[in-house]
Amino acid sequence: MSHPLDAAFSALADPTRRAILTMLLEDDMAVTDVAEPFDMSLAAISKHLGILSRAGLITQEQRGRVKWCKLEPDALRDVSIWMQSFGQFEAVNLDAFERFLAAELSDDR
Repeated sequence: MSHPLDAAFSALADPTRRAILTMLLEDDMAVTDVAEPFDMSLAAISKHLGILSRAGLITQEQRGRVKWCKLEPDALRDVSIWMQSFGQFEAVNLDAFERFLAAELSDDR
């Protein structure tokens, strides 16, 4: 059985889908408006939207003749909680690491 995080991370793995989510941060959008900035067919965008919907990251609803997309921010809560568990690890300071290596390598000479 698949874990809900699997669907969310799978959906988030694609840059087009991440861009769509970023666009939907602003407001609900019609599918045609979502598709506009992308150099792909409406059918391809619809597939991306379907993946986002199945992952629970967006909802789609018909309003008259137009299908609208809405971000579901609560759906990212589990992803955020899971990622925060890694917050105990500090980010690597590459400048400090480079200085350390330079000092270590110069001591060996």
